[in-house]
Amino acid sequence: MSAELAIRDLEKVFSTGKPAVDGVSFTIAKGEIVVLLGPSGCGKTTTLRCVAGLEHPTAGEISLDGDLVSAPAKGILTPPRARNIGMVFQSYAVWPHMTVRQNVTYPLRTRGMTRAAMTAAVAEALDLVDLAAYADRPVTQLSGGQMQRVALARSMVYAPRLLLLDEPLSNLDAQLRLRLRDDLRRIIKRTGLTALYVTHDQQEAVVLGDRIGVMQDGKLRQMATPADLYNRPADQFVAEFTGAASMLPCRLVRREGEFGSVEMADGRRVEAWMPGAPAIGAAMVLAIRPENALLGAAGGPNCFTARVTSLRYQGTQTIYELDALGGRIEALELGTAARHAEGAEVSLTLPPALTWAYASLP
Repeated sequence: MSAELAIRDLEKVFSTGKPAVDGVSFTIAKGEIVVLLGPSGCGKTTTLRCVAGLEHPTAGEISLDGDLVSAPAKGILTPPRARNIGMVFQSYAVWPHMTVRQNVTYPLRTRGMTRAAMTAAVAEALDLVDLAAYADRPVTQLSGGQMQRVALARSMVYAPRLLLLDEPLSNLDAQLRLRLRDDLRRIIKRTGLTALYVTHDQQEAVVLGDRIGVMQDGKLRQMATPADLYNRPADQFVAEFTGAASMLPCRLVRREGEFGSVEMADGRRVEAWMPGAPAIGAAMVLAIRPENALLGAAGGPNCFTARVTSLRYQGTQTIYELDALGGRIEALELGTAARHAEGAEVSLTLPPALTWAYASLP
Protein backbone atom coordinates (compact mmCIF):
# COMPACT_ATOMS: atom_id res chain seq x y z
CA MET A 1 0.00 0.00 0.00
CA SER A 2 1.42 3.38 -1.03
CA ALA A 3 2.29 5.80 1.73
CA GLU A 4 2.52 9.55 2.17
CA LEU A 5 6.11 10.73 2.57
CA ALA A 6 6.70 13.74 4.82
CA ILE A 7 10.10 15.41 5.22
CA ARG A 8 10.51 18.15 7.82
CA ASP A 9 13.59 20.38 8.21
CA LEU A 10 15.91 17.70 6.88
CA GLU A 11 19.60 18.41 7.32
CA LYS A 12 22.67 16.38 6.42
CA VAL A 13 26.17 17.60 7.22
CA PHE A 14 29.24 15.65 6.15
CA SER A 15 32.74 16.12 7.53
CA THR A 16 33.34 19.31 5.51
CA GLY A 17 30.89 21.14 7.76
CA LYS A 18 28.77 22.68 4.98
CA PRO A 19 25.26 21.16 4.85
CA ALA A 20 24.69 18.92 1.84
CA VAL A 21 20.98 19.14 2.68
CA ASP A 22 19.94 22.33 4.45
CA GLY A 23 16.49 22.55 6.04
CA VAL A 24 14.53 20.77 3.30
CA SER A 25 10.80 20.21 3.87
CA PHE A 26 8.13 18.78 1.58
CA THR A 27 5.34 16.19 1.49
CA ILE A 28 4.48 13.68 -1.23
CA ALA A 29 0.86 12.52 -1.27
CA LYS A 30 -0.08 8.88 -1.78
CA GLY A 31 0.25 7.98 -5.46
CA GLU A 32 2.07 11.21 -6.34
CA ILE A 33 5.34 11.41 -8.28
CA VAL A 34 7.70 14.16 -7.10
CA VAL A 35 10.95 14.87 -8.93
CA LEU A 36 13.96 16.52 -7.30
CA LEU A 37 15.79 18.51 -9.98
CA GLY A 38 19.04 20.40 -9.80
CA PRO A 39 22.71 20.59 -10.80
CA SER A 40 25.34 18.16 -9.53
CA GLY A 41 26.10 18.63 -5.86
CA CYS A 42 22.82 20.37 -5.01
CA GLY A 43 21.75 17.75 -2.44
CA LYS A 44 19.01 15.92 -4.33
CA THR A 45 20.61 12.46 -4.19
CA THR A 46 21.61 12.93 -0.55
CA THR A 47 17.98 13.75 0.25
CA LEU A 48 16.83 10.56 -1.49
CA ARG A 49 19.48 8.48 0.32
CA CYS A 50 18.31 9.88 3.67
CA VAL A 51 14.77 8.78 2.81
CA ALA A 52 16.07 5.33 1.88
CA GLY A 53 18.07 5.06 5.12
CA LEU A 54 21.36 4.81 3.25
CA GLU A 55 22.49 8.12 4.80
CA HIS A 56 21.87 9.14 8.41
CA PRO A 57 20.40 12.67 8.64
CA THR A 58 22.00 15.18 11.00
CA ALA A 59 18.63 16.72 11.88
CA GLY A 60 14.98 16.78 10.87
CA GLU A 61 12.30 14.13 10.52
CA ILE A 62 11.20 11.67 7.83
CA SER A 63 7.91 9.82 8.14
CA LEU A 64 5.87 7.37 6.07
CA ASP A 65 2.12 7.60 6.67
CA GLY A 66 2.84 9.30 9.97
CA ASP A 67 5.32 6.64 11.14
CA LEU A 68 8.68 8.22 11.92
CA VAL A 69 11.52 6.36 10.20
CA SER A 70 14.19 8.98 10.92
CA ALA A 71 14.35 11.56 13.70
CA PRO A 72 17.88 12.07 15.10
CA ALA A 73 16.68 14.31 17.92
CA LYS A 74 14.42 11.48 19.15
CA GLY A 75 16.93 8.69 18.56
CA ILE A 76 14.82 7.13 15.78
CA LEU A 77 16.54 5.55 12.78
CA THR A 78 14.67 2.70 11.10
CA PRO A 79 17.08 0.53 9.04
CA PRO A 80 16.55 0.50 5.26
CA ARG A 81 15.29 -3.11 5.17
CA ALA A 82 12.47 -2.25 7.61
CA ARG A 83 11.15 0.76 5.69
CA ASN A 84 9.52 -1.30 2.89
CA ILE A 85 10.92 0.99 0.19
CA GLY A 86 11.71 0.07 -3.42
CA MET A 87 14.74 1.64 -5.07
CA VAL A 88 15.97 1.83 -8.66
CA PHE A 89 19.60 2.88 -9.01
CA GLN A 90 21.54 4.63 -11.76
CA SER A 91 23.28 1.32 -12.51
CA TYR A 92 20.99 -1.60 -13.38
CA ALA A 93 22.14 -3.65 -10.34
CA VAL A 94 20.64 -6.87 -11.73
CA TRP A 95 22.02 -10.32 -10.88
CA PRO A 96 23.96 -11.34 -14.04
CA HIS A 97 23.82 -15.09 -13.30
CA MET A 98 20.00 -15.13 -13.08
CA THR A 99 17.16 -15.02 -15.56
CA VAL A 100 14.70 -12.14 -15.70
CA ARG A 101 12.16 -14.14 -13.65
CA GLN A 102 14.74 -15.10 -11.03
CA ASN A 103 15.85 -11.48 -10.62
CA VAL A 104 12.30 -10.29 -10.02
CA THR A 105 11.48 -13.22 -7.73
CA TYR A 106 14.54 -12.70 -5.53
CA PRO A 107 13.14 -10.01 -3.14
CA LEU A 108 10.02 -12.12 -2.48
CA ARG A 109 11.93 -15.14 -1.10
CA THR A 110 12.39 -13.63 2.36
CA ARG A 111 8.81 -12.41 2.67
CA GLY A 112 7.11 -15.68 3.54
CA MET A 113 4.98 -15.85 0.39
CA THR A 114 3.68 -19.08 -1.07
CA ARG A 115 5.07 -20.23 -4.40
CA ALA A 116 1.73 -19.51 -6.09
CA ALA A 117 1.63 -15.97 -4.67
CA MET A 118 5.21 -15.31 -5.79
CA THR A 119 4.50 -16.62 -9.28
CA ALA A 120 1.44 -14.38 -9.61
CA ALA A 121 3.27 -11.29 -8.30
CA VAL A 122 6.23 -11.79 -10.63
CA ALA A 123 3.97 -12.36 -13.64
CA GLU A 124 2.09 -9.15 -12.85
CA ALA A 125 5.32 -7.13 -12.44
CA LEU A 126 6.82 -8.43 -15.69
CA ASP A 127 3.61 -7.75 -17.58
CA LEU A 128 3.62 -4.20 -16.18
CA VAL A 129 7.08 -3.48 -17.62
CA ASP A 130 6.41 -5.37 -20.89
CA LEU A 131 8.94 -8.14 -20.20
CA ALA A 132 6.63 -11.14 -19.85
CA ALA A 133 8.02 -12.63 -23.06
CA TYR A 134 11.58 -12.41 -21.67
CA ALA A 135 10.90 -14.07 -18.32
CA ASP A 136 13.23 -17.02 -18.82
CA ARG A 137 15.96 -15.16 -20.68
CA PRO A 138 19.31 -14.50 -18.93
CA VAL A 139 19.55 -10.79 -18.09
CA THR A 140 22.95 -10.65 -19.81
CA GLN A 141 21.11 -11.09 -23.11
CA LEU A 142 18.98 -7.97 -22.60
CA SER A 143 19.53 -4.40 -23.76
CA GLY A 144 20.29 -1.64 -21.27
CA GLY A 145 16.70 -0.41 -21.36
CA GLN A 146 15.37 -3.92 -20.75
CA MET A 147 17.73 -4.44 -17.80
CA GLN A 148 16.50 -1.21 -16.25
CA ARG A 149 12.94 -2.50 -16.67
CA VAL A 150 13.99 -5.65 -14.79
CA ALA A 151 15.34 -3.45 -11.99
CA LEU A 152 12.07 -1.51 -11.95
CA ALA A 153 9.95 -4.69 -11.81
CA ARG A 154 12.12 -6.06 -9.00
CA SER A 155 11.67 -2.86 -6.98
CA MET A 156 7.87 -2.91 -7.37
CA VAL A 157 7.07 -6.63 -7.12
CA TYR A 158 6.71 -6.64 -3.32
CA ALA A 159 4.38 -3.59 -3.32
CA PRO A 160 6.62 -1.15 -1.41
CA ARG A 161 5.19 1.83 0.43
CA LEU A 162 7.46 4.17 -1.53
CA LEU A 163 9.49 3.95 -4.75
CA LEU A 164 12.81 5.82 -4.98
CA LEU A 165 14.52 6.34 -8.34
CA ASP A 166 18.05 7.76 -8.50
CA GLU A 167 18.75 8.96 -12.08
CA PRO A 168 17.70 5.55 -13.47
CA LEU A 169 17.95 6.63 -17.12
CA SER A 170 21.34 8.35 -17.12
CA ASN A 171 23.26 5.24 -18.28
CA LEU A 172 21.05 4.70 -21.34
CA ASP A 173 21.66 6.06 -24.83
CA ALA A 174 19.56 9.01 -25.98
CA GLN A 175 16.91 7.02 -27.89
CA LEU A 176 16.41 4.45 -25.13
CA ARG A 177 16.24 7.22 -22.54
CA LEU A 178 13.42 8.94 -24.40
CA ARG A 179 11.40 5.74 -24.81
CA LEU A 180 11.78 4.58 -21.22
CA ARG A 181 11.19 8.08 -19.87
CA ASP A 182 7.76 8.17 -21.46
CA ASP A 183 6.97 4.64 -20.21
CA LEU A 184 8.13 5.21 -16.63
CA ARG A 185 5.33 7.58 -15.68
CA ARG A 186 2.71 5.25 -17.15
CA ILE A 187 4.15 2.26 -15.28
CA ILE A 188 4.41 4.05 -11.92
CA LYS A 189 0.92 5.54 -12.23
CA ARG A 190 -0.57 2.13 -13.05
CA THR A 191 0.81 0.74 -9.78
CA GLY A 192 -0.44 3.71 -7.73
CA LEU A 193 2.95 3.92 -6.01
CA THR A 194 4.20 7.05 -4.29
CA ALA A 195 7.50 7.94 -5.97
CA LEU A 196 10.47 10.22 -5.37
CA TYR A 197 12.62 10.62 -8.50
CA VAL A 198 16.02 12.35 -8.72
CA THR A 199 17.42 13.78 -11.95
CA HIS A 200 19.43 16.66 -13.43
CA ASP A 201 17.50 16.38 -16.72
CA GLN A 202 14.74 18.99 -17.02
CA GLN A 203 12.80 17.12 -19.70
CA GLU A 204 12.72 13.99 -17.55
CA ALA A 205 11.42 16.07 -14.66
CA VAL A 206 8.65 17.66 -16.71
CA VAL A 207 7.49 14.39 -18.28
CA LEU A 208 7.57 12.34 -15.07
CA GLY A 209 6.67 14.63 -12.21
CA ASP A 210 3.32 15.66 -10.80
CA ARG A 211 5.44 18.24 -8.98
CA ILE A 212 9.08 19.26 -9.34
CA GLY A 213 11.37 20.46 -6.57
CA VAL A 214 14.37 22.52 -7.68
CA MET A 215 17.38 22.35 -5.36
CA GLN A 216 20.50 24.51 -5.07
CA ASP A 217 23.32 24.26 -2.52
CA GLY A 218 21.32 21.92 -0.31
CA LYS A 219 18.19 24.09 -0.23
CA LEU A 220 14.82 23.51 -1.87
CA ARG A 221 14.27 26.66 -3.94
CA GLN A 222 10.80 25.83 -5.27
CA MET A 223 8.32 22.94 -5.29
CA ALA A 224 5.60 23.31 -7.91
CA THR A 225 3.77 21.66 -10.79
CA PRO A 226 5.75 21.63 -14.07
CA ALA A 227 3.56 24.39 -15.53
CA ASP A 228 3.95 26.64 -12.48
CA LEU A 229 7.68 26.01 -12.33
CA TYR A 230 8.18 27.05 -15.96
CA ASN A 231 5.74 29.96 -15.95
CA ARG A 232 6.22 31.26 -12.39
CA PRO A 233 9.83 30.60 -11.27
CA ALA A 234 10.16 31.56 -7.61
CA ASP A 235 13.57 33.22 -7.89
CA GLN A 236 16.40 34.12 -10.23
CA PHE A 237 18.17 30.77 -9.82
CA VAL A 238 15.07 28.74 -10.73
CA ALA A 239 14.36 30.99 -13.72
CA GLU A 240 17.92 30.70 -15.02
CA PHE A 241 18.21 26.97 -14.34
CA THR A 242 14.98 26.24 -16.21
CA GLY A 243 15.98 28.21 -19.31
CA ALA A 244 15.68 31.97 -18.87
CA ALA A 245 18.74 32.83 -20.98
CA SER A 246 18.38 36.62 -20.84
CA MET A 247 19.16 38.38 -17.55
CA LEU A 248 19.09 42.20 -17.72
CA PRO A 249 19.73 44.64 -14.85
CA CYS A 250 16.90 47.04 -14.06
CA ARG A 251 15.33 49.10 -11.26
CA LEU A 252 11.84 48.87 -9.74
CA VAL A 253 9.74 51.99 -10.34
CA ARG A 254 6.18 50.79 -9.67
CA ARG A 255 4.44 47.83 -8.03
CA GLU A 256 0.76 46.74 -8.16
CA GLY A 257 0.00 43.31 -6.75
CA GLU A 258 2.04 40.61 -8.49
CA PHE A 259 3.04 42.91 -11.35
CA GLY A 260 5.12 46.03 -11.58
CA SER A 261 7.18 48.25 -13.83
CA VAL A 262 10.97 48.26 -14.05
CA GLU A 263 13.29 50.78 -15.71
CA MET A 264 15.93 49.30 -17.99
CA ALA A 265 19.48 50.49 -18.65
CA ASP A 266 18.33 52.46 -21.73
CA GLY A 267 15.58 54.24 -19.74
CA ARG A 268 12.65 52.31 -21.21
CA ARG A 269 10.14 50.66 -18.90
CA VAL A 270 8.96 47.05 -18.92
CA GLU A 271 5.89 45.54 -17.24
CA ALA A 272 6.75 42.28 -15.48
CA TRP A 273 5.57 39.70 -12.98
CA MET A 274 7.59 39.79 -9.77
CA PRO A 275 7.48 37.58 -6.67
CA GLY A 276 8.29 39.00 -3.25
CA ALA A 277 7.92 42.63 -2.22
CA PRO A 278 11.02 44.64 -3.19
CA ALA A 279 11.14 48.32 -2.33
CA ILE A 280 10.68 51.01 -4.98
CA GLY A 281 14.08 51.82 -6.40
CA ALA A 282 15.50 48.37 -5.61
CA ALA A 283 17.99 46.81 -8.02
CA MET A 284 16.29 44.04 -9.99
CA VAL A 285 17.06 41.50 -12.71
CA LEU A 286 14.70 41.01 -15.65
CA ALA A 287 14.53 37.34 -16.74
CA ILE A 288 13.23 36.27 -20.16
CA ARG A 289 12.97 32.80 -21.65
CA PRO A 290 13.88 32.75 -25.40
CA GLU A 291 10.59 31.16 -26.45
CA ASN A 292 8.66 33.94 -24.64
CA ALA A 293 10.37 36.75 -26.57
CA LEU A 294 8.04 37.25 -29.54
CA LEU A 295 9.32 38.67 -32.82
CA GLY A 296 7.11 40.47 -35.32
CA ALA A 297 4.19 40.91 -32.91
CA ALA A 298 3.23 44.59 -32.63
CA GLY A 299 0.97 46.43 -30.21
CA GLY A 300 0.11 45.94 -26.55
CA PRO A 301 2.39 46.36 -23.55
CA ASN A 302 6.13 45.69 -23.72
CA CYS A 303 6.45 46.20 -27.47
CA PHE A 304 9.89 47.47 -28.50
CA THR A 305 12.20 47.73 -31.49
CA ALA A 306 15.26 45.48 -31.43
CA ARG A 307 18.20 44.78 -33.75
CA VAL A 308 19.39 41.28 -34.66
CA THR A 309 23.09 41.06 -33.79
CA SER A 310 23.52 37.35 -34.56
CA LEU A 311 21.53 34.18 -35.20
CA ARG A 312 21.99 30.44 -34.74
CA TYR A 313 20.07 28.32 -37.23
CA GLN A 314 19.31 24.86 -35.76
CA GLY A 315 17.25 23.20 -38.49
CA THR A 316 13.81 23.24 -36.88
CA GLN A 317 14.34 26.52 -35.02
CA THR A 318 16.42 29.68 -35.01
CA ILE A 319 17.81 31.48 -31.96
CA TYR A 320 18.32 35.21 -32.43
CA GLU A 321 20.49 37.43 -30.28
CA LEU A 322 18.96 40.89 -30.08
CA ASP A 323 20.24 44.28 -29.00
CA ALA A 324 17.34 45.67 -26.96
CA LEU A 325 16.57 47.49 -23.69
CA GLY A 326 20.23 48.30 -23.15
CA GLY A 327 21.32 44.67 -23.18
CA ARG A 328 21.21 41.36 -25.02
CA ILE A 329 18.02 39.28 -25.36
CA GLU A 330 17.70 35.82 -26.90
CA ALA A 331 14.58 34.98 -28.90
CA LEU A 332 13.62 31.58 -30.30
CA GLU A 333 11.41 31.00 -33.33
CA LEU A 334 10.27 27.62 -34.64
CA GLY A 335 10.45 26.85 -38.34
CA THR A 336 12.91 25.45 -40.85
CA ALA A 337 13.80 28.87 -42.27
CA ALA A 338 15.18 31.92 -40.46
CA ARG A 339 12.84 34.90 -40.95
CA HIS A 340 15.25 37.67 -39.99
CA ALA A 341 18.79 38.46 -41.14
CA GLU A 342 21.68 39.73 -39.06
CA GLY A 343 21.42 43.52 -38.68
CA ALA A 344 17.64 43.60 -39.26
CA GLU A 345 15.37 45.80 -37.16
CA VAL A 346 12.52 43.74 -35.68
CA SER A 347 9.52 44.27 -33.45
CA LEU A 348 9.96 42.57 -30.06
CA THR A 349 7.12 41.88 -27.61
CA LEU A 350 7.64 40.60 -24.06
CA PRO A 351 4.32 39.37 -22.59
CA PRO A 352 4.17 40.76 -19.01
CA ALA A 353 2.98 37.45 -17.53
CA LEU A 354 6.01 35.67 -19.04
CA THR A 355 8.53 38.42 -18.24
CA TRP A 356 9.84 38.15 -14.68
CA ALA A 357 11.70 40.56 -12.40
CA TYR A 358 13.64 39.43 -9.31
CA ALA A 359 15.53 41.25 -6.62
CA SER A 360 19.24 41.16 -7.51
CA LEU A 361 21.24 38.47 -5.75
CA PRO A 362 23.66 39.84 -3.12
